[in-house]
Amino acid sequence: MITGELKTKVDRIWDTMWSGGISNPLSVIEQLTYLLFVKRLDELHALRERKAARTGKPIEEPIFTAAQDKLRWSRFKEAAPEHMFETVRDGVFPFIKTLGSDGDGEDDSTYSHHMKDALFMMPTPRVLASVVDQLDSIDMSDSDTKGDLYEYMLGKIATAGQNGQFRTPRHIIKLMVDMTAPTPKDVICDPACGTAGFLVAVSEYLIKHHSDTIYKDAVARRRFNEDTFHGYDFDNTMLRIGSMNMLLHGVENPDIRYKDSLAQSDEDDAEKYSLILANPPFAGSLDYESTAKDLQQIVKTKKTELLFLALFLRLLQTGGRAAVIVPDGVLFGSSKAHKTLRKILVEDQKLDAIISMPSGVFKPYAGVSTAILFFTKTNSGGTEHVWFYDMQSDGYSLDDKRTEQPEKSDLEEILTRWQNRDAELDRVRTEQSFLVPRTEIAENDYDLSINRYREVVYEAVEYDPPQVIMERLAELEAEIAKGRKELEGVLR
Repeated sequence: MITGELKTKVDRIWDTMWSGGISNPLSVIEQLTYLLFVKRLDELHALRERKAARTGKPIEEPIFTAAQDKLRWSRFKEAAPEHMFETVRDGVFPFIKTLGSDGDGEDDSTYSHHMKDALFMMPTPRVLASVVDQLDSIDMSDSDTKGDLYEYMLGKIATAGQNGQFRTPRHIIKLMVDMTAPTPKDVICDPACGTAGFLVAVSEYLIKHHSDTIYKDAVARRRFNEDTFHGYDFDNTMLRIGSMNMLLHGVENPDIRYKDSLAQSDEDDAEKYSLILANPPFAGSLDYESTAKDLQQIVKTKKTELLFLALFLRLLQTGGRAAVIVPDGVLFGSSKAHKTLRKILVEDQKLDAIISMPSGVFKPYAGVSTAILFFTKTNSGGTEHVWFYDMQSDGYSLDDKRTEQPEKSDLEEILTRWQNRDAELDRVRTEQSFLVPRTEIAENDYDLSINRYREVVYEAVEYDPPQVIMERLAELEAEIAKGRKELEGVLR
């Protein structure tokens, strides 16, 4: 989470743009993202320059040509406001819009496709110069800093939380990625990708744990850059931000595209993916007419959270796995659709785990109680036990401030116990984690709420007999009467 000096800097930049006339919070984020992207491109180019200087070889895959040198952040940031404004508007912006394009549109990347509609909205040279000067003081070389900036800026969107769109905290994303342990063979999808937070986290995991495999030859690199990552969203601004986010994290051409996942039935995507990571929209209901018919065949409902789970089952390959965030109501809702979907997960597929999260995880813009579902698509059952974990703390306070409290975090223990979950059979139900057999879940009408299975030990409290309590009350009343008489005497 963002704290201290960095938060103050972002707030100051935000105020500068707001007072300059950019009043839409999403437009503020988009314009800042463009500038952060340009700054990072210059830093990456500088790294390649230094490597070339050390080795005495030409720069590998230069981002800027000699003729484009004036478009680099380190060059135009020193210019006068009017000259800087012209350079960014007429040179830098057209340059970033065409990155990844071959010029004829045939082999354009998804990034260049989404950037075609991008607009330069900085109102005046003064505002641009002020924002550039303030951004220049932020070190973007640390990937955590980039993540902090994105998360904090997205948290400032006034509409965040409407339509169930909650930004997933990066440490929760990391936990889900670590628990699913992606491999270079996986084909990964987020059907509600937003700014591509899950896809970025998977790319970082693969680079950290499998760099030898994904970079071993041209074929492996191409697979990583073009065939591994897939994301859908129906917000074009989010698609642009997500594409830039992926490009900044070293994924050159992910499949990030416009799609209303619940409305469009696409046979090409059926059983295509081996791993789904998602935090789909919670709130809202759709008309039956506007929902893909094959999803209604799995579960007839208008609720988006249930329809997304049906969608994940359609998209996954047999043997594919999913880690998805759902509202608590999915676990214990009493409607026919709720029960049907839970029964499908338990009986027809392999439900692996449920992590119950505290309600403050999505604050400051939502106080909804949520859980993480882990399941594997088998179409032949396989659920023997379901692993439950009751998360008490994610390492941050559960109020709107969300101050860091690493000493309280359960995340490390969750990952460790998950990786050794077979040893959890002997855990008693009073612990934070335990296994529940499928038969018991079936007997409870497929209720997946942890409170249904967790045992609570109450400490016995002994009270005095009623007669003793009555005698004590009589003594108190006598003391009160005596005190009142003494007070009356003093007053007289």
